[in-house]
Amino acid sequence: MSSPKQPNSTQHQARKRFGQNFLHDKNIIGQIIGAVNPTQHQHLVEVGPGLGALTYKLLPYVKQLDVIEIDKDLIARFEAEENPGLVVHAGDVLKFDFSSLNKQPICIVGNLPYNISTPLLFHLVNYRHLISAMYFMLQKEVVEKICTAVNTPNYGRLSVVLQYYFHTNFLFGVPPTAFSPAPKVDSGIIELLPRKLADNNATDDALFERIVKKAFMHRRKTITNNLKGLMSAEQITAAGIDPKARPQAMSVDDFVRLANQLG
Repeated sequence: MSSPKQPNSTQHQARKRFGQNFLHDKNIIGQIIGAVNPTQHQHLVEVGPGLGALTYKLLPYVKQLDVIEIDKDLIARFEAEENPGLVVHAGDVLKFDFSSLNKQPICIVGNLPYNISTPLLFHLVNYRHLISAMYFMLQKEVVEKICTAVNTPNYGRLSVVLQYYFHTNFLFGVPPTAFSPAPKVDSGIIELLPRKLADNNATDDALFERIVKKAFMHRRKTITNNLKGLMSAEQITAAGIDPKARPQAMSVDDFVRLANQLG
């Protein structure tokens, strides 16, 4: 297995506006590669390749690796080298159309900038039908929020929506020393595997997401108060939900029942 050519070692100054913290810990990189388990048959897409710590370890395993990068200097570093199979997409990943990729399904990996991680995850929900798996480095607090159980302090909109669409697994933690510059928070690797459609799914996913978003706008209020103008207390009761319940005490299935009752 031949090693791909890497960009020269010219120092790149991490840019705060892009939330850049470059992964360099070889053990952590090895663990991520093990979790992704890349193969020639996978279509891999990396978000925010940075200096290529993951990129150049993934490349030998696949026929093609698409990377999405916004930093023009980093893009130039990749394009200055010849790496067969590496396809660089310049632009903002929050606006990237994943359906434009020629081959599906796709496995998405990346060390996500913490300042865009939540909006990016919601953006990726729109492409769930194209995705086979996702493996992301996120702020540990965000990983815990995604994977947490109902009726816990971190449980919220992100938990409900992502648990509805994906099986969520917190794989392992990553210390700040694994990065340069070191962030001020701990990180974690999460695995997101799309759920198969089931009989208990919402009949209208957009309505489900709208209800969840509205329900968590005021966490301390009852579900009746939060959904005022959208659902009546009678409709909530008809869905089998206590109208005095608070959103953090409601399961994913509870929100599905609300959406189907309204739908």
